Amino acid sequence: MSSTFSIALSALQAQSEAIDATGNNLANVNTDGFKGSMTDFKDLFSQYLGADSGFSVGLGVGVPINNTLFSQGAISTSTSPLATAIQGNGFFVVQSPNGEQLFTRDGNFTVSSAGQLQTQTGETVQGWLADSTGAINANTTPTSIVLPTGSVLPPQATRNISIAANLDSTPASPTTPNTWSTTLQIVDSLGNTHDLQIQFTQSATTPSNWAYQVTLPSGDLAAPPTAPLASGTLTFDSNGNLTSPASTAAPIAITVPALADGATLGAGGSNVINWSLYNGTSGMLTQYAQASARSAGNQDGVQASQLTQVSIQNGGQVVATFSNGQQKVEAQLAIAAIENPNSLQNAGNNNFAATNNTAIPAIGLPQTGGRGAILGGALEGSNVDLATQFTNLIVFQSAYQAASRVITTANQMDQDLLGLIHS
Repeated sequence: MSSTFSIALSALQAQSEAIDATGNNLANVNTDGFKGSMTDFKDLFSQYLGADSGFSVGLGVGVPINNTLFSQGAISTSTSPLATAIQGNGFFVVQSPNGEQLFTRDGNFTVSSAGQLQTQTGETVQGWLADSTGAINANTTPTSIVLPTGSVLPPQATRNISIAANLDSTPASPTTPNTWSTTLQIVDSLGNTHDLQIQFTQSATTPSNWAYQVTLPSGDLAAPPTAPLASGTLTFDSNGNLTSPASTAAPIAITVPALADGATLGAGGSNVINWSLYNGTSGMLTQYAQASARSAGNQDGVQASQLTQVSIQNGGQVVATFSNGQQKVEAQLAIAAIENPNSLQNAGNNNFAATNNTAIPAIGLPQTGGRGAILGGALEGSNVDLATQFTNLIVFQSAYQAASRVITTANQMDQDLLGLIHS
């Protein structure tokens, strides 16, 4: 009879722990990236009574095993630019304040005062930093991602220009050719702007020929020259298409003298700007019987600009956006694929830690090596199913009550036995 009490007590303990696990699942039903658990019961070893026709008696239920379920949680959109979710296999790699490598599915990230990309509980997110060109080398060891908070994007001097325009083929009068000019704003190495003026003059004797000259305001130059910065002749055919210079010719070199502000223009401070007349083999200048007008103008200079936002894009790239609209890749999030995630140990704060039984994490880029995809502007919710948990509660409660009835029944039998002795 004594084994009856221990069997029933083991059931009470096991069902109580199962209810604890269910309660924890329900408590985290709204926790980002939370992975619920399932309780597995195992019976204790039996003792065999009798020789040939005996029977085996169980010794109750053992301590339940709580297995984490790593199924996909529902993904929802988020207004946070740093929110991200993993769709498929893998974990974000983070580092605790004491340097321990941890893994999480919670992508609700934030930025610390020092510019580090962190989880909401202070673990630093791991990945690869981009070089000055925005290239990522994922063949190196991931490191903490540090973002350029409050930084200024340096200016880039204009190196190349182009304009798309039509030059009126009809002379203003038999004796007065057409003259038309346009202005294009360019940027020097300090981020200051200058109005580059290009003037076109139609030939009085050959209407299909146009002379051009390029100038800058004299106040922008340290020592204004007497000649234009560039000059030459453009020739159009009977269909109004540019024929000279030919599409195979080099761009027109606009040589700029020293600027008054001490800055430079062109590649490497050369003070030479290249003017492209063709888009591939198509001339960007035409001569039709319509009013002279510019339809487009482009230059590759960029003024200095302030950082306005850092966001995580699809694929896990961390991108900085500046006030001039430019974007720059700053880093790439790393993903760890783990062959046996059930071996991970819950470390709290939605994090998991590797154990001695955990396979070596394969850390790499998303959507490679079996790793899932990273979705920007999204969060993965808890994978806890409410209906399943409430059903489990009913089952575990019923089992707990049944075990308690075993104890009361065994106690009553003991009382009956004692009553026989004393009667």
